[in-house]
Amino acid sequence: MKVRKSFYLIISAMVLIASLMFSASVGAVKMPLKSIIDVIFGGGNATDKMILLNLRFPRIIEAAFTGMGLSVAGTFFQGLLKNPMADPYVLGISSGAAFGASIAIVLGFGLLGLQFFAFAFAIMTIYVVYIISKKGPYIKMQTMLLAGIAISAFMSSIISLMMLLNHDEMSQIVFWTMGGFSLISWSQTFYTVPIIFIGCITLYVFSRDLNVIMTGEEIAEHLGIDTERVKKIILIVGSLITASSVSAGGIIGFVGLIVPHISRLIVGSDNRFLVPFSGILGAAFLVLADTLARTVMAPVEIPVGIITAACGGPFFLYLLVKNKNKEVK
Repeated sequence: MKVRKSFYLIISAMVLIASLMFSASVGAVKMPLKSIIDVIFGGGNATDKMILLNLRFPRIIEAAFTGMGLSVAGTFFQGLLKNPMADPYVLGISSGAAFGASIAIVLGFGLLGLQFFAFAFAIMTIYVVYIISKKGPYIKMQTMLLAGIAISAFMSSIISLMMLLNHDEMSQIVFWTMGGFSLISWSQTFYTVPIIFIGCITLYVFSRDLNVIMTGEEIAEHLGIDTERVKKIILIVGSLITASSVSAGGIIGFVGLIVPHISRLIVGSDNRFLVPFSGILGAAFLVLADTLARTVMAPVEIPVGIITAACGGPFFLYLLVKNKNKEVK
């Protein structure tokens, strides 16, 4: 069983590499594989370097790490909350980020200011949710879910009001909330990618603990696992990953919801294999989705959130129908 799962991990890594190369090769200027490899190893002509190093590589790297981060965070949130419908946005993080981004857009801040506001308000939102759901040394997961839903609804109403009062900025707010990587440069990847990468590694360290907690918190405590400490770490680190992802690429739906489901069907529920597989698959999925977003209607670019929703929505309905049929049988 372990050999088969390890084989799946190797295959998924190969798929990711192929996705990265394919994404780098397509666009307004077609790029041969040889030119891509030359640029990676320090060669290539000036035009190829400009296109790949300044335009495509930052965008591809950001998309890959965002897909990985959302998928890993979604896997942990689904396991921790014992809710297959949970995703990285379930605690109101996306609404907090959208609220911060909307303020930055209305106030006329640039891209870096927008991303800072999105990240800061996402963190503040999860902090408020955490405070509301904390009872003594314990975290009430049901309260946390309800608090996230309530805060999301409240912030969404304020965002709608801001859009109503600021017609000129409405299109910018709407476009940002649909998600995309068209404005990504190295300056964004330098601060988001390390947070996402370190966060995913940190969460993976607790994959074995999550396996035990999913069987029951009492069992986990009897085995010496500090369940409250593990829950806090997962929530905090998962929220940091999500906030970093959203601040760079906007709100990209379904990645953190669908990819863990697909991964679970392939490698099972053991988080030691599920987490890395989900991360790799999520990276490949979002890279391909972003590639489609920038090429399918070129020179017009589609928000990547539309692509992920178009792919994820039907698949999620398929999963629901499949599970319903199993229950009937």
